[in-house]
Amino acid sequence: MRLPKIRRRSLPTVIAGGLAVVGVTVATTLVTLDGGHGAPAGSPATLGAASASRAAGAAAGGIPDGAAAEALGGRLVPVSTAKQGQNPGQDPGPGLAGATTTHLVVPDVIASVPGGVTQADLDKIKKLGGVRSMLAIDGARITVNGAPLTVLAAPAAALRPWTPPATAASAAVWSAFQAGDLITTTQAAAAARLVAGRQYPVAAAVRARVADGGTALLGVAGVDGVVSQAEGSRLGLVKNVAVLVNAPAADVTTLVSQVRAALGGSAQVVRLVPVAVSTQLPVDTTPSAGRPTSYLQLFQESAAQYCPGLSWTVLAAIGQIESADGQNEGPSTAGALGPMQFLPSTWATWGTDGFGDTGAPDIMNPFDAVPSAARLLCADGAASGGAGLRQAIFDYNHADWYVDEVLTLAAEYAREN
Repeated sequence: MRLPKIRRRSLPTVIAGGLAVVGVTVATTLVTLDGGHGAPAGSPATLGAASASRAAGAAAGGIPDGAAAEALGGRLVPVSTAKQGQNPGQDPGPGLAGATTTHLVVPDVIASVPGGVTQADLDKIKKLGGVRSMLAIDGARITVNGAPLTVLAAPAAALRPWTPPATAASAAVWSAFQAGDLITTTQAAAAARLVAGRQYPVAAAVRARVADGGTALLGVAGVDGVVSQAEGSRLGLVKNVAVLVNAPAADVTTLVSQVRAALGGSAQVVRLVPVAVSTQLPVDTTPSAGRPTSYLQLFQESAAQYCPGLSWTVLAAIGQIESADGQNEGPSTAGALGPMQFLPSTWATWGTDGFGDTGAPDIMNPFDAVPSAARLLCADGAASGGAGLRQAIFDYNHADWYVDEVLTLAAEYAREN
């Protein structure tokens, strides 16, 4: 796929190339759970696999309460502040650094048609089985400081959940984005010789100058940069040049065919999720002393202490998928609660005090909830890896798509840590 190259003096129309995304897989990596999400002076906002928001106990294919809403129109469900204290009556102690700011949405496919995606096209896609969220995006191939870059535009509230976790969590990135700055990948910044904070000439539908707002992972290979919808309009980017589609319960090969059929023979549709997931994940058997101070440490030490042989990346993936690391603690439609979304009946059996806490185990307390999740997974065979790990994750939430999403996100945590 190729975005239209837009030229000065006249607003562009989409040519029969569509969106420039060739041979794409999801460019998802790890969220730094111990902070450092910003992207100053051209350094990358490390990490991040975009992960969908689901609640444990929800039926396969269901949409949990508090999930990031359909992104069309820029609507985003607000999330609560994470509860990071101790059990009631105890000294609250230090909080946990590095929680993400919102539930994230996995882009499963991206599609474009000549002339842009119409509302009728979007309505057809929305009716396809398994489709949960869509994001229509503006974009074009423009020239920045003499270098051709593929740039997309959308409202921040709509685009942010579709980006990798560290990018979504970075206040610096989204402050610059809202100010009208261009956010690029590290590779694009190098190719265009961009330095954060400086202004550069842009040749698009108009000639203009744009400030470089730093670098971040953007989540889709072939996309070099993003700007706000207002800045995209100023530059004359093509309206609704493409659409991102999230359909976690769908067979993605079938989804690609369905989206292509819905959009017509001229549509270009690219799969963005991996074909297969692996259960080969890193295991840390040497927990650190002391109480964790970040979500990264909490996941690592919970796995090592409460389920030796379980990869901490599985806990990290479940924590993001279930509650965005405590940002949305329920209750879900099934009544699940807390950062790891336990049903109260399950918590009554598996809830445990972790890391020196005393008193009744608190389902809302991450220092109790994450170790309890490790114990539950361990009892179901997660430490054995392979089929045992898959079965344990399935037992946590009875849906095959959930197992694949947990393992996909876990693999990306492993890749970057």
